Amino acid sequence: MAAFSRGSSGSPPLPHLALIGTGRMGRPVAENLLRAGVPLTVYNRSAASLAALGELGARVAGSAAEAAAEGELIITLLPQGGVVTEVLLGGAFAAARPGTLFVDMSSIHPATARDLGARAVALGLRFLDAPVSGGTVGAARGELAIMAGGPQEWIDEARPVLDVLGRVTRVGPLGSGQLAKLVNQAIVGVTIGAVAEGLTLARAGGADPAQVREAILGGFCQSRILTEHGARMLERNFIPGGTVATQLKDLDTVLEVAAEVGAALPLTALARQLYAEYAAGDSGRTGEDHSALVRHIEALSGLLVEEGTGM
Repeated sequence: MAAFSRGSSGSPPLPHLALIGTGRMGRPVAENLLRAGVPLTVYNRSAASLAALGELGARVAGSAAEAAAEGELIITLLPQGGVVTEVLLGGAFAAARPGTLFVDMSSIHPATARDLGARAVALGLRFLDAPVSGGTVGAARGELAIMAGGPQEWIDEARPVLDVLGRVTRVGPLGSGQLAKLVNQAIVGVTIGAVAEGLTLARAGGADPAQVREAILGGFCQSRILTEHGARMLERNFIPGGTVATQLKDLDTVLEVAAEVGAALPLTALARQLYAEYAAGDSGRTGEDHSALVRHIEALSGLLVEEGTGM
């Protein structure tokens, strides 16, 4: 993770950053920024995380508009597109100084990102879409994959701050970052399902699924999902990094955009169906980690795994 020293070695002073959204993802992002010496104002609709961030040195704003008025660079990291639109059009855009660069790191529809970008320009502001992948673990480690859409020079302007949080890649014009995130979520959703099926097959066939996973790690199916989500499935650890609800929301958007552009995604459609079936069984399941899909695959197979014992 990059670290900054404000104004050291002839480098320009760091911009005063406003971070709007300090929930499960936003809080570790804020903590990394503070550790790196980034001057930071924070705001969140729920105040639970704000006091702790204030103790770490963040300035706590009383509203999104107040935070935006203080920021030379503004990051939003919010649950979904409706909230992003409400926050930005409900006061943050109006309060920001002319020319302010907004970087939205939420996961929203590409069309919403393009619309917000156009509205920003009309108000004399600038807007990038830069959604992230890596979950709360990646956020805490400063190892997020950041998929940025917009002009290269704006991305370069934000890069010293974004480099604190992970690896930034420009993927195209405004809206392309959100499209890249949808690609990510399609692959994640399908691959979690594949890992769940593989471990269920091992168990149903009489093999030790933990040893099967160990045997194939480093083989051709090696992936971060097999490593991390496979471990979650074995340990029955479904404390969320990414939730079932978020995965389902994103797969809905994937399929909506796929229909718009004429892309056939049959595996993604099936993964979406399986997540929806699992979520429908109990409202509490939507807040579980998306690796909990393994429970649904096991149930379809007639297997009962006692919780707390591992697989």
